[in-house]
Amino acid sequence: MLQVAKLLPRGAGLAPVLVQRAATVELDWDVRQKSRFDCTDSRGRHLGIFLPRGNVVRGGDVLLAQDGSLVRVIAAAQPVLVVTPRPEHGSAFDLTRAAYHLGNRHVPIELKPDHLKIEPDHVLAEMLRAMHLIVTETQATFEPEAGAYGGNGHHHPGHLRHGVEAEPSPTHSHEHGDHSH
Repeated sequence: MLQVAKLLPRGAGLAPVLVQRAATVELDWDVRQKSRFDCTDSRGRHLGIFLPRGNVVRGGDVLLAQDGSLVRVIAAAQPVLVVTPRPEHGSAFDLTRAAYHLGNRHVPIELKPDHLKIEPDHVLAEMLRAMHLIVTETQATFEPEAGAYGGNGHHHPGHLRHGVEAEPSPTHSHEHGDHSH
């Protein structure tokens, strides 16, 4: 088993030609959100992934194996629910409202200007339909938001480490108005 312990978000610092020539591995969200997992790349190599806890692997990221070889990650299509407003009487605000209610339930959500994507859940699907939204089951990639403290899930200068949420500063309070988190 070839061990992998380093993640290069979006292939940062690598020449695009090297990334394009790299072996690939196609992984769904359930696997990509784990720090430790096994998989097989496009060259048939058995990989043991041992990333620091808290890392999330995104489609387009590059894994660096212990032998120096590169493995480009492809987000695999998986079952998802696509949520859209009703064209006859809906609006983009309906998606904002839905994202608010899903966020209150700590549901991972992929946000797009014209739709939301969530993992299949019949209870949530019924809630969204009751909000007069269209809920369609399909196969698609799933790249949910990283969270308020996680940036977009990738390291950029001045932002947080890849997939790791920051601790609140000692001067930051989570008291907001008449409620607290």
